[in-house]
Amino acid sequence: MSLPHAILTALLEKPSSGLDLTRRFDKSIGYFWSATHQQIYRELGRLEAGGHIRALPAEGPTRGQRKSYEVLPAGRAELERWTAAAQDPKPHRDALLLRLRAAAVVGTAGLEADLRRHLDLHRRQLAEYEEIEQRDFPPGSDSAQARLQHLILRAGIQMETFWTQWLTEALEELPGVPPGGPAEQAS
Repeated sequence: MSLPHAILTALLEKPSSGLDLTRRFDKSIGYFWSATHQQIYRELGRLEAGGHIRALPAEGPTRGQRKSYEVLPAGRAELERWTAAAQDPKPHRDALLLRLRAAAVVGTAGLEADLRRHLDLHRRQLAEYEEIEQRDFPPGSDSAQARLQHLILRAGIQMETFWTQWLTEALEELPGVPPGGPAEQAS
């Protein structure tokens, strides 16, 4: 249910076409709520049919021109309702953690390379977030919107910091764990 709300948020920030939304998702919202081009266009159709958004009037001939959308009062009201509603945290599902649990049973062979790959990915994401922070949130950006957006970015920085630290610890532990599972170790 959150994709329509992500789109409403993006459109309230700036009326946009589907293509513009896709690009904006790739550069900001997509860091914490991803969506494909097709999902965005499908949801734009649903939001328009539901009376939450409308296509802005075209300035010229419409053939081949991108439609830009804006949020209608019903869309703003829905976003306000959703923002104020209580929501429980979702259970965390991570295949890497499950694979480590399985490695405790079947052995760690081949796992180190993937842990190193994950560590590299998280280090790169952390560097990207830190670059965004330096570029987009210089000292003195005090608007309420900027503070909330910076708060979201800091959550990303803290999560990537956690993963880089945890993966480093996991890689330090791995050499002490036998590569075979319990059955191999018992024989």
